[in-house]
Amino acid sequence: MLHRLVEVLDTNIGWMFEEVDDDEAIVFRAGARPLITLDALRRGDGISLERVIPYSAGHLLQCNIHHIEPDGESEGPIQHVGEEVGYVLAGRIELIVDGKSYDLATGDAFVFRSELPHHYRNMGKERASIFWVNTPATF
Repeated sequence: MLHRLVEVLDTNIGWMFEEVDDDEAIVFRAGARPLITLDALRRGDGISLERVIPYSAGHLLQCNIHHIEPDGESEGPIQHVGEEVGYVLAGRIELIVDGKSYDLATGDAFVFRSELPHHYRNMGKERASIFWVNTPATF
């Protein structure tokens, strides 16, 4: 639902949550990154996003670390304009893209067009983390 709303507004979900928009910033320190919990946003149970770079209208891409608790999963599938790439930092996830399921573990990577319906879930017993980049910034 939020994806549709921000598409109509020609922006992304990030602008609703970011407090600082500093186009001049180049370095972003560990421990100073915002953490967004998805439960309230799109019923993504057990998922939080750690912003690697803050939202800025001038950025052509978006980069987050998705933290997924055991049994956590994104509501989906979703689809939107763009391209996505990810790298599993820890844990095991199931990535479903265009109806096809992929079992990914630490060190695995992926890339797909965002127009394809996609969602994911943690298949393991421990927290999973994914370094996730998409363009254009959509969340």
